[in-house]
Amino acid sequence: MNQKILMATLAACCMTAVGCKEAPHAQGPSEYSVLNITRAERVLPTNYSASIRGRQDIDIYPQVSGTISNLCVNEGEVVAKGQTLFIIDQVPFKAALQTATANVEAAKAGVATAQLTYDSKKELYNKNVVSKFDLLTTENRLLTAKAQLAQAEAQRVNAANNLSYTVVKAPAAGIVGTLPYRVGALVSPSIRVPLTTVSDNSEVYVYFSMSENQLLGMTRQFGSIAATLKNMPDVQLRLSDGSLYTSTGRIESISGVIDASTGSVSLRAAFDNEGGLLHSGGSGSLIIPNVHKDCIVVPQAATFELQDKVFVYKVQDGKAVSAMIEVEKISNGREFIVKSGLQEGDVIIAEGAGLIREGTPVKAKAAAGSKPVVEEKAAAQDAAAEKETGKEE
Repeated sequence: MNQKILMATLAACCMTAVGCKEAPHAQGPSEYSVLNITRAERVLPTNYSASIRGRQDIDIYPQVSGTISNLCVNEGEVVAKGQTLFIIDQVPFKAALQTATANVEAAKAGVATAQLTYDSKKELYNKNVVSKFDLLTTENRLLTAKAQLAQAEAQRVNAANNLSYTVVKAPAAGIVGTLPYRVGALVSPSIRVPLTTVSDNSEVYVYFSMSENQLLGMTRQFGSIAATLKNMPDVQLRLSDGSLYTSTGRIESISGVIDASTGSVSLRAAFDNEGGLLHSGGSGSLIIPNVHKDCIVVPQAATFELQDKVFVYKVQDGKAVSAMIEVEKISNGREFIVKSGLQEGDVIIAEGAGLIREGTPVKAKAAAGSKPVVEEKAAAQDAAAEKETGKEE
């Protein structure tokens, strides 16, 4: 009996303790990082796939047929203008030149004989010994002999040129490419693969393509193609290994024809290559900086997308209110440049916009690298108060 009374007493005490427990407080607004919208300047790069070419890439083809008798350079060798690259077997061409020279001498003798005959006939004609017909016939033979001499001279010049073509020389200074043909290979002017390629890499050209819309935008911005080229900023080149080329380049030309199949236009930038780091045939990425002055910039973390539209949450009357914004397509991967939808002085949620709901109560706190809007307003009020106090004193 006593045990039952004790249990009842303990139960009553527990209920009293539970009943006397303090009721939970209502949860207040959560703290969120906010950002006060101001204007700034940003430089956003745009990357374009690019191919590298030497200032001159000259394919070397033979001008006569024959076998290669001497290979005078190595792959990758730097050559001067006029330096010998190949020598094609010269024996048949020397023989042809000798034959042509002999024909010239024979033609000269024929002209001399015809001249003597003509002079003799002319004297006889003047003495009325021969007829005019004989004189004209002799004159025609002289003219024929002279024509044969001219023909023989042309053949000799052609043979001499063919002999000179057996020595293949570099038409310009540069670097020798691959050498697919070796000593003993039979080559001719009709070969598909050139003997080699000589590339002048003292300056390289970087070719890249830009969409028609991008070109139209730049042309409207600067007024014309010539003005666009004049006002384009210096560009950078990212190499295939991911490193940036030390020297900057300039865009020199914009093609006047748009490729109908791709809707793009070709552009060319020039880079100095004093160190020889860039090689013709290489690839990379051209970087054009886009300068945006006096623009509104928001972190991408402060935005969220809905049906391909970009939104932010403004802080109005202590609550989160969604607002659609229009942003530039160019981005640095961390920020958006806002074209419309925000004004200087607006306050937005700086982080975690995708986790907030419309009308969520917001208590502002400092975003990374900035002061809370509340603190800024309080600091302004304190400064005003101190100014008033100074006046009263």
